[in-house]
Amino acid sequence: MVLKWDGHTHTRYCYHGSDAAEEQYLDRAIELGFERYTISEHPPLPAGLIEDAALFRELAMPTEELPLYMEYAKQMKQQYEGRIEVTVGLELDYLPGQLDFTQRIVDQWGRDLEDVVYSVHYLPGIGGTRCIDFTADYSREYLLGYYGTMEKLVDAYYDHVEAAIAFAAGLPMRKRIGHINLIEKFAKALPPIEEAQIRARLEGILPLLAKSNVGIDVNTAGLRVETCGKPYVPEWFIADCLKQGVECVYGSDSHKPEHVGTGWDWFAAQMQG
Repeated sequence: MVLKWDGHTHTRYCYHGSDAAEEQYLDRAIELGFERYTISEHPPLPAGLIEDAALFRELAMPTEELPLYMEYAKQMKQQYEGRIEVTVGLELDYLPGQLDFTQRIVDQWGRDLEDVVYSVHYLPGIGGTRCIDFTADYSREYLLGYYGTMEKLVDAYYDHVEAAIAFAAGLPMRKRIGHINLIEKFAKALPPIEEAQIRARLEGILPLLAKSNVGIDVNTAGLRVETCGKPYVPEWFIADCLKQGVECVYGSDSHKPEHVGTGWDWFAAQMQG
């Protein structure tokens, strides 16, 4: 029997999400029969990571809010005890050249953190670090314009995922790689990505996950994205992860209460083989 667990969710501390109270998310999770719910907000980012100041403000909470968020998550854990297991987490970012920034967050809050989703949202691009999941036009201009071809862009993304696994392996808490195929978010709006390339890269990543005791966030948010239309983890990859003993955790990546539970039935079917 698969534990009904949503392992990737957001809160009112997300500035590109909803300002809904956490109780609305948790009450919906209980209504849908979830037994465990991980709160995994984006922590602060290094100042100036993204050149566009307005976009930067949307990406993550300011530094002074992290203690407030951690207290908020712990309060929800206590408030809902006996009704649903709430676990306190963060969605950390792989930040090449600034891993010490992430390590300081882990060192400061590691005693409270039960879950870490570790994600690749940023790549080098025209003008500096760029988001891979902002808009299709943004990706076309600043990322495809930088790498020249989708093949090179995709390889750069998976190179970062492999490096993220290496860092995540050293984290002491439960950890998993977030939305491993996020690079496909704008697949229907950008030049095509060769399926064979994705398969080859994921096949190379699988043993790294197995060896590192790093799980996978089986992220269904792509189902809500018109330019993607599918989960961010392929069915064959889930099956191979299960064979290799890699933990697969459902993640709605909810940014609004109504997102909770998106694609759960699909995930449950994959877990049953």
